[in-house]
Amino acid sequence: MAISDGLAVRHTPFDSRMFLSRIALCVIGMLLATTLLIVRLVYLQIVGQEHYATLSRDNRIRISPLPPNRGVIFDRNGEVLADNIPTYSLEVVPLRTADLKRTLAELTELLGLSEDELQRFNSTLRRSKAYDRIPVRLQLSEEEIARFAVRMHRFPGVEVRAHQVRTYPYGYLTSHVIGYVGRISPVEMEFLDRSSYSGTLHIGKSGIEKSYEMLLHGSAGYEEIETDVTGRPLRSLGSVAPLSGNALALSLDIKLQKIAYDALGEHSGAVVALEPATGRVLAMVSKPTFDPTPFVNGISRKAYEVLQQDPERPLYDRALRGLYPPGSTVKPFVAMAGLEAAKLNPAKRVSCPGWYSLPGSSHRYRDSYRRGHGAVDLRYAVTSSCDVYFYKLAVYIGIDRLHDYMQRFGFGQKTGIDLDGEMRGLFPSREWKQRVRKSDWSLGETVITGIGQGYVQATPLQLARAAAIMANHGGV
Repeated sequence: MAISDGLAVRHTPFDSRMFLSRIALCVIGMLLATTLLIVRLVYLQIVGQEHYATLSRDNRIRISPLPPNRGVIFDRNGEVLADNIPTYSLEVVPLRTADLKRTLAELTELLGLSEDELQRFNSTLRRSKAYDRIPVRLQLSEEEIARFAVRMHRFPGVEVRAHQVRTYPYGYLTSHVIGYVGRISPVEMEFLDRSSYSGTLHIGKSGIEKSYEMLLHGSAGYEEIETDVTGRPLRSLGSVAPLSGNALALSLDIKLQKIAYDALGEHSGAVVALEPATGRVLAMVSKPTFDPTPFVNGISRKAYEVLQQDPERPLYDRALRGLYPPGSTVKPFVAMAGLEAAKLNPAKRVSCPGWYSLPGSSHRYRDSYRRGHGAVDLRYAVTSSCDVYFYKLAVYIGIDRLHDYMQRFGFGQKTGIDLDGEMRGLFPSREWKQRVRKSDWSLGETVITGIGQGYVQATPLQLARAAAIMANHGGV
């Protein structure tokens, strides 16, 4: 038998069926693959077209926020108390810098960036996108602008931009009542409407600036910018203008504010002047005071510590938060309580030997006039500020009845002024002492309450409002 015969291929019916089956499987596989490709193509071109078109658009279009101008604050006569002025800031777009760390180091060498400025930049960087503009210095001097301009070719991704900055023309004179704006903190940003505050660096921190933040802020706009693959702007595709904040006219009279400020001189204290018929604040001064300007762009830690550690407490608003024993200023109100609540005869004379003792006690409550006022009626007791008369009158009225009557003038209650941080003050009662001090009220405490001492505390604003209520015959 020849060798060629031994190697001959023989085809059986079984082999033919296997071959046809494999061909069929290959054809089916190719049909399935083609079908899947067609389905995917249909999805990409029709179903997912909008989604992928958006992704493509987002890769070449950047939304640049346009912050609004903050509303101007005026006094009752149209004098500007808080305004915006144009200035220039130095801003960095991280995506466009060759080496961000090196860029910051060279800017520090060129412009003397402080540690506080770098910390604020890095804090903002952590919550920003790579193509966002992040300020590294908010107010550049003309000399700094010139110094940067001749070297700007060394700083890709760094640019000088114009913007508005808050200014306070009367500075120290209105710092407590107007307050100030400051850099938005990461905590504050969590609670803000990001669409309204996009691109905004400042927010009201105290005073009117804080209380009327929503009115003064406005709403941010934006500009659509086409960019190349490196993020460099090519052209503007359109914009929506920002909505400026509303102007705010206060009842404050800046001329009267200055008179009150000057009247305090070098003394610590507060002056509050109200319009009796309406209760509107015409002047409200607290001394010592402070310059609000450094707070706008971020006061340094060292400067802030100096203010905080100052024993004169310039940041403390005495008019709104200061709690003091009102002393003899409560005597006219105690007199009215005697007339209305206790049916006191105003013509009845009371002996003032210069001291007063409760029945069965040898303790003497002294009058400020040690020789005594002699026989005193209500009118003379008020005009001469006779302590002994009001010791006796407080005991005659009773502490609970006196407490209830004094509430009609706002003692122990907030005035409701549209500023944060107002203190409530205190006019005590039996119930208050039992609840807070866990002890019974004593008659001796009633005695000294009659001249505004003991537990009685009030703010200068509360006292001014009480006086306005009295001058307005019971209402404001």
